[in-house]
Amino acid sequence: MPSDHYFTPAPDSKLRLQQVTVHLGGQEREVTTANSVFSPDHIDTGTKVLLENTPAPPPGGDFLDLGCGWGPISFHLALAAPRATIWAVDVNERALDLVRLNAEKLGLTNITAVTPDQVPPHVQFRTIWSNPPIRVGKNELHNLLSSWLPRLEPDSDAWLVVQRNLGSDSLQRWLDGELPDDFAVSRFAISKGFRVLRVKRHGEPAL
Repeated sequence: MPSDHYFTPAPDSKLRLQQVTVHLGGQEREVTTANSVFSPDHIDTGTKVLLENTPAPPPGGDFLDLGCGWGPISFHLALAAPRATIWAVDVNERALDLVRLNAEKLGLTNITAVTPDQVPPHVQFRTIWSNPPIRVGKNELHNLLSSWLPRLEPDSDAWLVVQRNLGSDSLQRWLDGELPDDFAVSRFAISKGFRVLRVKRHGEPAL
């Protein structure tokens, strides 16, 4: 019996594609998903909460969708900011293949779907959006966020959605204590048992 998880880099299970209709960019769109990726049957509740309760992204720049899965956050960002470059990052190669497939199907040319090590180290992000993979474990999650959030550009925001009963409040406290002094963490929205956390990196002080 396959033991694949959505955070398995190369799932061994036989690929089973399916077509799903989802609401993105103000209209219904058909996308392709598959087994052994996160929430293959629909846009999960946490991601919906993030998309519905976060301000519109900046008009351009490098954006990061951290733990992109089959890509709903990336597609939302690409549709909202066609001049931006969306880095869709995941360890699951099957998920990345689906992001590429659906980006082509939706006519989105501004999405780059890659594994974490394929993002050039000099790239900083105008915004970061994530429904982070809580179930990888606390240590792995902390390593993930402490690696990527400091790559946020000054005077920019990251947006995270975390279920309350899976530790959103303790994660908020940890981020507040772990990140450098130019970062501020706050609870931006509450909906359907989820918290949207805003991680603000302040601008460089005036000389």
